[in-house]
Amino acid sequence: MIEIFKNIQDKIAAITVDSETTRPLLNYVDEDWGQLDDYGVNCPVKWPCCLIDEQSESYSDIGMQRGLSPINRQQGTLTIVLTIANVKLTNTSAKAPLQQKQQAWHIKMIKERIHAEIHGWAPVEGQGKLMRVSGSKVGRDDGVQQHKVFYSMGLNNV
Repeated sequence: MIEIFKNIQDKIAAITVDSETTRPLLNYVDEDWGQLDDYGVNCPVKWPCCLIDEQSESYSDIGMQRGLSPINRQQGTLTIVLTIANVKLTNTSAKAPLQQKQQAWHIKMIKERIHAEIHGWAPVEGQGKLMRVSGSKVGRDDGVQQHKVFYSMGLNNV
């Protein structure tokens, strides 16, 4: 499981703003341990950020395979949740300047870029690919835009 999370973190952290620059798309990529629950200036992230966590795991037994540890083998499904967040300092009203709107919609571009890189990608050889299953927006009252995107992957012979 650690290898899955490490590889997802490395893949997301390696995404650049565009193909012509090495500037990273995100300033903070980490495991989600509640960083966004600390509202205000004390929030221990750099914007924009992506936090990675497991939402759920489910397993079914597929028999025994002597010589492996554990000998009881299982197939599984792992649901990963990516929390993508940024501070929104500008508005997107119909009369706002285009550049201002683009900055305000930056989180949508970040979600699209991350999805383009990880959807259909297998974080560990021999295991399933990450497939997006759902998403949601988190309502906040502190100027932070926060979105959750859920990916599912199969775990084979674990």
